[in-house]
Amino acid sequence: MSDRKNRKGMQDINPQVVKRLLSYLGQYKLRFCLVLLCIILSALTSVASSLYLKTLIDDYITPLLVEASPVFSALLRSLIVMGCIYLCGVTATLLYNRLMVAIAQGILKNIRDEMFAHMQTLPIRYFDTHTHGDIMSHYTNDTDTLRQMISQSIPQIFSSVITILAVFCAMVATSWQMTLFVLLFVALMLNVTRKIAGKSGYFFVRQQQALGNLNGYIEEMINGQKVIKVFCHEEKAIEQFDKKNEKLCHDASEANTFANILMPIMGNLGNLQYVLLAIVGGTMAVAGVGGLTLGAIASFLQLSKSFMNPISQVSNQLNMVIMALAGAERIFKMMDEEPEVDEGYVTLVNAKHDENGQLTQTKERTGLWAWKHPHGDGSTTYTELKGEVRFFDVDFGYNPDKIVLHDITLYAEPGQKVAFVGATGAGKTTITNLINRFYDLADGKIRYDGININKIRKEDLRRSLGIVLQDTNLFTGTILENIRYGKRDATDEEVFEAARLSNADEFIRRLPNGYDTVITGNGGNLSQGQRQLISIARAAVADPPVMILDEATSSIDTRTEAIVQRGMDSLMKGRTVFVIAHRLSTVRNSDVIMVLEAGRIIERGTHEKLIEERGKYYQLYTGAFELE
Repeated sequence: MSDRKNRKGMQDINPQVVKRLLSYLGQYKLRFCLVLLCIILSALTSVASSLYLKTLIDDYITPLLVEASPVFSALLRSLIVMGCIYLCGVTATLLYNRLMVAIAQGILKNIRDEMFAHMQTLPIRYFDTHTHGDIMSHYTNDTDTLRQMISQSIPQIFSSVITILAVFCAMVATSWQMTLFVLLFVALMLNVTRKIAGKSGYFFVRQQQALGNLNGYIEEMINGQKVIKVFCHEEKAIEQFDKKNEKLCHDASEANTFANILMPIMGNLGNLQYVLLAIVGGTMAVAGVGGLTLGAIASFLQLSKSFMNPISQVSNQLNMVIMALAGAERIFKMMDEEPEVDEGYVTLVNAKHDENGQLTQTKERTGLWAWKHPHGDGSTTYTELKGEVRFFDVDFGYNPDKIVLHDITLYAEPGQKVAFVGATGAGKTTITNLINRFYDLADGKIRYDGININKIRKEDLRRSLGIVLQDTNLFTGTILENIRYGKRDATDEEVFEAARLSNADEFIRRLPNGYDTVITGNGGNLSQGQRQLISIARAAVADPPVMILDEATSSIDTRTEAIVQRGMDSLMKGRTVFVIAHRLSTVRNSDVIMVLEAGRIIERGTHEKLIEERGKYYQLYTGAFELE
């Protein structure tokens, strides 16, 4: 029973999705009106050619059969007229198909633009809870189904509906008795169509969902190919892929089975009707019922073909429409995701001291930053950015029912180096995610230079922070462009200086094209250490007041680490720095070290103080292992 209800729900067409799709036609009104005119012209020429067949047979061909010396000039002229009618129909069909392709591509471009722009506004939580492959499926498979619907299905359905109406009127004018017979047959065909198309539509929706899941899995496996090979996980990966692929195969097979049998069934029913109509028409003509002539019967048979074919086309295209609407619903669901909320009003500006020693805003980059506070009375105050960060009784959970940070209270004075150590899952990276406001707190407060970070605009908050992640992310482009990603207006010399500071300059200049070397595939042509050095240089060129280093040197060999560490020390000088480290040797010189366990700070102090206390840190530091 529940499966039947699900099927019924799947078959229903969501009117809101249709309405939303139609709204994209707004800027193509004139072209779409021209498409409709061409469709009407194409449909009318189809009807006119069928009706003209009666005139051709009764007025030109039949009289010639009884003449001793037939003259074919009139017949030739009538054939030319008929040819012109067909030419008009072909031209109109070609034109509206070309126009619909242009309209479809324009609409899809707008949808992709909106989708990508909206994706940039989504919170990190969305990407943590959706596979990248499934998100990519919105841009590929789902939009492709829309393309087919807009460029092919919609014009064919419009054309078919107009043709059906025009042909029906022509059939009634030719013989209302035979028209009734056709309508009875159409009722039978529609009943068959409804049942088959309903089952096909259900499986087309499931096909789109299965395709998105399969794409997500493939994307995961491509990213983790090295891990798969190292742990000899190939057979298990293939087994899991086979399960997902089998589901897609089943749903696609069921959908296309019903879709593919529909046209042959409709075609055979149409042929059966054609034969029965010929018999009924011939019988009526012999009996003198309805005043049918040979030309009228031939014309009506042609009209019946023109009547049944569009019905078959509509039935077939409905499957494509249902599949496309399923894809559109997935797209719009993503576009309706709540964007990242930002109620901040405090902004970050370049500042300088005036002659009275007061902070004022300036357009030039002075190296002095200030928080700009607008007040309700129209006044503005400025607070110098010093890099003081304080947590007050912070609780947080990625899921509301599972808190991972408990009662976190800490402070980082301007210029201090604060290190977090602890086992995986202790909450180290989560703390830095909260400083960036990738997630909002469940309880407590975080203050940045005495300002609640909820009042700071996220863009400005993140601009004041430099971050180097354990997992490097480089983009397709030159090394110069990748480093400049940290500061769009950075000069070449600033980029070179940042690279020298992070010790990346030496290896970059040894590359065939130096800084103009093109990186592809997230830097697959570079070593992990080299990618990390570029990532550090990217943070260095931004010259932020606060740095977050999440295992910044974890992928660098010990010798290089020592060199990079000196560069990092220069980079960190005068800045507030948060360091997440597995190698405890890298945090010895920190001003304060915080040991986390199960989301709580269990120890804090300098390296010497914590060693003296002989607690958890002492056990970790004196043990013959590094944190995992």
